[in-house]
Amino acid sequence: MSEFKIMIDTGCDVSESFIKENNLTVMPISYQIDGETHDDGGWQKITSTEFYNKLRSGSMATTTLVNPARFKEKFEEIAKKDESLLYISLSSLLSGTYQNAVLALEEVKEEYPNCKIYCLDSINASAGIWSLVFHAVEKCKDGATLEDTAKYLEEKKNSCFALFTVDDLNHLHRGGRVSKLQAVAGTMLGVKPLLHVSLAGKLEKTGKAKGRKGSLADLVGQMKNALDSKTKSLERIIIGHGDCEEDAKTMVNLIKESYEVKESHIVAIAPSIGVHSGPGTIALFFDGDMTRETYEKNM
Repeated sequence: MSEFKIMIDTGCDVSESFIKENNLTVMPISYQIDGETHDDGGWQKITSTEFYNKLRSGSMATTTLVNPARFKEKFEEIAKKDESLLYISLSSLLSGTYQNAVLALEEVKEEYPNCKIYCLDSINASAGIWSLVFHAVEKCKDGATLEDTAKYLEEKKNSCFALFTVDDLNHLHRGGRVSKLQAVAGTMLGVKPLLHVSLAGKLEKTGKAKGRKGSLADLVGQMKNALDSKTKSLERIIIGHGDCEEDAKTMVNLIKESYEVKESHIVAIAPSIGVHSGPGTIALFFDGDMTRETYEKNM
């Protein structure tokens, strides 16, 4: 029997098969598009292609935080059963969902002061969180305690990288990531920005590339900057995409030209992130050989 249960939210792009195999609990971050609310936070009412086609046609989408009441209900359920729970959340600087979980936990602890629940701020997004979840599941299966696992992940999250590029700058403009001038000029010139999720949990621009092929190749180049020059094998890579699976497969092949890859996973980026990154996004997630702090200093 597991020492603790693991919960994520839909800001974490984990495959359905992995969720079922490891009995993960998922807290949905609801979203709205074309006047309809999707409480599941994912693809139960709509496919990823349908969602991204709506964005391509000009539909506006928004997301809604998981409110403290929903977290409190789940945490009370765990506390009453005297079980242990590890919640790994979307970055607190990209969403207020983590703060709402902390508020709910504080309330639950007033009634159940000895409850064994830990809220971990991933300081990451999308499948960058899945990278952490892999480690959490491995620790759980090895019999590690909740406390030891949380401590390990608090250190490990600093070397879980999320690098990405987008196909349409206008979605980043709507989210305040680039100016209107940059969005218009970049689109006209075919410039593709390269970004990463910084140690501060924010989306930071790391460069730009000319055209789609150039941006994919440059993402691999940026990954190499986060790895030791002697590294020849990678335990795991995850590629997230905004309805551009063929480009995701291209990314996997590009990486395999330089490294032996033991595991590769391709996932569609869910609406929690996709409403901001837009269709055509390609994101690369992996464990680096350095901390993100060192990587940022070297940029």
